[in-house]
Amino acid sequence: MDFDGQNDHLDYEKSKELAKSTDPKVRAKLAGRLDLPPEILYFLAEDSDPKVRQQVANNEASPELTHSILAKDKVVGVRTHLATKIARSLDTTHPFSSEKSEQISHDALTRLAGDQITAVRRALADAIKDIPGAPVDIVLKIADDTEVQVSGPVLEHSPVLTDNDLIRIIEAPRSEGARNFISKRRAVSEGVSEAIVATDDITAIGDLLGNGSAQIMETTLDNLVDRAKDIELWHSPLVSRPKLPKTAATRLAHFVAENLLDELIERNDIGEETLTDVKRVIQERLDGAGFEIEDPASMPTVAQDFLTTEPPIPMIQRLYDSRRLDSNMLERSLDAGDFSFVFGALIVNSGIDKDVVRLVFSEKSEKGIIAVCRLSSVPANLIIRIQQRMGGIAPRNVMKPVKDGYPISQEDAEWQIEFYSKLANRLV
Repeated sequence: MDFDGQNDHLDYEKSKELAKSTDPKVRAKLAGRLDLPPEILYFLAEDSDPKVRQQVANNEASPELTHSILAKDKVVGVRTHLATKIARSLDTTHPFSSEKSEQISHDALTRLAGDQITAVRRALADAIKDIPGAPVDIVLKIADDTEVQVSGPVLEHSPVLTDNDLIRIIEAPRSEGARNFISKRRAVSEGVSEAIVATDDITAIGDLLGNGSAQIMETTLDNLVDRAKDIELWHSPLVSRPKLPKTAATRLAHFVAENLLDELIERNDIGEETLTDVKRVIQERLDGAGFEIEDPASMPTVAQDFLTTEPPIPMIQRLYDSRRLDSNMLERSLDAGDFSFVFGALIVNSGIDKDVVRLVFSEKSEKGIIAVCRLSSVPANLIIRIQQRMGGIAPRNVMKPVKDGYPISQEDAEWQIEFYSKLANRLV
């Protein structure tokens, strides 16, 4: 006996007869019908043919009692279809028929969320990831899965997960790459962003920076810009970031790849002054001439008073110990004419004896000053200003940065300091 499909009317007796057909294709077609009595579908859920059981698993009309049977099915495809179907039923437009039915389906979901086969858990994760009414315990179980292909979709999309849930997972993820998926969530909160940054996970932070809807504190973003020079993965997302701190664009212009410079200039959220600075930096890079030497006529008279007074070493040491003595602070102090602070920072950063650094600047040795700067890890873009403003080096003698950074090697820098150390000892 056969039938054409859903449009054929089936009475109860005919349904029973078809369910016992020796042709598995007939039984499979029957199992896909939405008008079958629940007991017929329940009977077919234990059919010997997996294609029949799969049709029952996928049938929206199948009673919840079939879920407990099919969740234990030995065929992966049956369990996969069941996981997807139950997840769909969690939508409010498909309410459970009773509290008992809901519990049966919940138990089946729990079993499927712990299935040994990744494909089954992945199917459930894909189906449940966007559902606001999904059971919290099931979502958390999937979010904590050891396979990121299972946990990832839920971590990136599920509205059920709270910030506290996400932060807990960020701090102790059970799957490699879990943080990356959280970084891509829509509208990541500041608290979650801070937790991601605190892990120092380079790729996850890169995804966070590339997420335009993620909320990142300005101070945090400012610090990431400072760190980005040696982390190329962050360059493009930073240049494209919707909002940047005031001086970030200028700092980025010093080191991002040339193909990103046009995008940086075309940003419509940086002021005219910043845009001018960015263009100046870019022009200096494109010219390949290093950094511009200041016109002596436009410079204030170089005063080396900082050599005759004690630098604020204790304060600078505290800043250094707390990792707050960064290149931004050094540059701001230099531009503000606080040479005593810069002098002290060079001493603390390099570990060179104060009297040796003082002698280098007193002698107005451009190579000696470059050596101190190099051993202090001063950014190469500051060495011209330090030579001119603090060392009083004549423009014709100023040493410019080269393409790779410093114009002298580490070995040359160490030799210079060794020379001035011996000279300082003789003068004692």
